Amino acid sequence: MPKTLAERITKLDWGATEAELDARGHAVTGPILSAEECRRLVALYPDEGVFRSHVHMARHGFGSGEYKYFAAPLPETIAALREALYPKLVETANRWQSQLSGKPFPASLKDYLKRCHDAGQRRPTPLLLKYELGDYNCLHQDLYGELVFPLQATILLSDPATEFSGGEFLLTEQRPRMQSRGEVVTLSQGEAVIFAVNQRPVEGKRGIYRVAMRHGVSRLKSGRRFSLGIIFHDAK
Repeated sequence: MPKTLAERITKLDWGATEAELDARGHAVTGPILSAEECRRLVALYPDEGVFRSHVHMARHGFGSGEYKYFAAPLPETIAALREALYPKLVETANRWQSQLSGKPFPASLKDYLKRCHDAGQRRPTPLLLKYELGDYNCLHQDLYGELVFPLQATILLSDPATEFSGGEFLLTEQRPRMQSRGEVVTLSQGEAVIFAVNQRPVEGKRGIYRVAMRHGVSRLKSGRRFSLGIIFHDAK
C-alpha cells in the first residue's frame, strides 16, 4: 500500500467521522487524494483492461451517464483505499450491526472478502463513474447480494471549481411513518463522502429504529464529472 495514502487516511479525524455517521448517516472526510492522484485515476477510464464491466445507465433506467467496475486484481490505489478505509469503518459497522441485531463483521477486509467469496459474491465492486452534460444518477442502493457491508465511500475525482457544474451528490433517508428527507453533500476534488449503503440505526423515543438511505447524483449542468466508488462487499 502506498505509505502516504495510508498515512493520510489514518490521520483523518475518525472520531468526528464516526459521530457524523451516527448522527446523519454520512460524513465528509476532507481531502484523501491529491489532484494528480485524481487525474491518474480518471486516466484509467479508457483502459478496458482494468475493468470487468461497462454499464450505460440509460439502458437500465438507472439515470444517464456510465460507469465501469474494476476487475481483479484491483489497481494498486483502489486496493489501497479499500484496505485502508475498511478497518476505520468496521467499528461503526459493528456498532450498527449490534443495534440492528446483525452478524458482526471481521476486523480485516481480507477476512470479510473471504466471507463474501464463500457466499458466492466474488466479483469486485469498486467502480469509476463518468457524467457529462445532462447526465444524472437516480437514487439507489448498492446491494449486490445477501452480504452487505453497511458503509461505502465515494471520492470526487473532478474539480467542481473548474471542470463541471451541477452534479451534486444526493442522499435521502426514509424515516418510519414520515416523509423522506434529502440532503446535498458538497465535495471538493479528492474528498470522500462516507455514507450508509442501506439501513442505519437511529435512536427514537421507543428505542432503535431503522432508517433506509439512498444516494444519487443531480443533473450535470456543464463539463464532465468523474467519481470513484469504494464498496466493500463483492458482488455475485
